[in-house]
Amino acid sequence: MKMTKCISILLVVLLVGTLLAACGGTSSKEEDKSQNQQSQGNKIEGTLEIAGSTSVSPLAQDVADAFMAKYPGVTVNIQSIGSSSGIRAPKDGAAPIGMASRDLRQEEKDWGVKEYVVARDGIAVVGHPANTKADDLTLAQVTKIFKGEITNWSEVGGDDKEIIVVSREEGSGTRGAFEEILDYKGQLRADALIGDGNGNVKANVQNNQYAIGYLSLGFLDETVKTIKVDGEDPTVENIQAGKYPVQRPFIMVTLGEEDELTKAYLEFMLSAEGQTIAANGYIPVK
Repeated sequence: MKMTKCISILLVVLLVGTLLAACGGTSSKEEDKSQNQQSQGNKIEGTLEIAGSTSVSPLAQDVADAFMAKYPGVTVNIQSIGSSSGIRAPKDGAAPIGMASRDLRQEEKDWGVKEYVVARDGIAVVGHPANTKADDLTLAQVTKIFKGEITNWSEVGGDDKEIIVVSREEGSGTRGAFEEILDYKGQLRADALIGDGNGNVKANVQNNQYAIGYLSLGFLDETVKTIKVDGEDPTVENIQAGKYPVQRPFIMVTLGEEDELTKAYLEFMLSAEGQTIAANGYIPVK
């Protein structure tokens, strides 16, 4: 009787152990499966080419750096080739993502590109820090200066000195947006200095006390001074409130079916993390 009872107890212990092992094994397998799925979800690899606006490029690079840190198997190459060339890039097969810092023209929209507004930017009117008398202009005055109808700072409350106009190169999204907002397209002062890129414009303004130019918000620093337009500074708050009149969208464009890497980058750009990066110098859209 005692022997039978011992055997019964032993069988129960073995049965419970087997059940526990089975449950433990199932849990372990499910955990491994979950981890494997998560690992596969993070396994985005490859090289992504992004080309276009020199104004959008710094933001695209900052987001790319964070994106590559999250996905070590990814390389993102940013090419600054101007907005017009950037919008054409997906169409020409030069890059799956193009960048533009102006609204697309109808003929460009007719290509069938998909637009993603990833941030907004103000275009700051800038001068030399030493030119202290003329620091508040109306939008109409800025337009006349760039058209060559106002040529001396004394006409707008400044010193009796010739105004040196500095503009961007043809095809620049910043120039296109600036000219459209101020409504002087094709009427730029003939002797204006042309800067190839924001950095070149800034250098020209830095080197000419009586120069006036314009820069994307992300390129502002203490080497130039911002000039108020219609009494408003080019700040994020004023742009969000619609007070500062010279502003434009930052756009990324694709054409056709987007591959996994392209989709992942664009989703990251528009995610909370990507928009937090955009908020560092620009105006996030989310």
